[in-house]
Amino acid sequence: MSNDPIPADVRDFLTRYIESIAQLESLLLLHGRPGSEWTVAEVAGRLYVSPELAGALLARLADDTLLVRQANPDVFVYGPGSMALAQAVDRVASTYRTHLVPITNLIHAKASTRVHEFANAFKLRRGE
Repeated sequence: MSNDPIPADVRDFLTRYIESIAQLESLLLLHGRPGSEWTVAEVAGRLYVSPELAGALLARLADDTLLVRQANPDVFVYGPGSMALAQAVDRVASTYRTHLVPITNLIHAKASTRVHEFANAFKLRRGE
């Protein structure tokens, strides 16, 4: 029996779709007000990130069919592409409220692993 407080389906979702805490916070911000239109500038202001970063985060979430980009490309609405994705985001939001630190640690560990893998790709080996 595992002592992991993060349910397997939530862990799988985070592993597949979320690259950073800012990306998760962007998703949950829009999830919290379904149907509301959010501009890149509004999200940037709420998350204390640059508009460029907010735009990139929102665009990635839209590419993954978690948000819908409106006619104005700087405006997004929460809108998962399937009922399964909507239910997964609901579970992530619920779990994040009660297990913020374990989820944060999971996302940071994932990012750290990718940085180390990237760095290792550039290491020179003896005899090469």
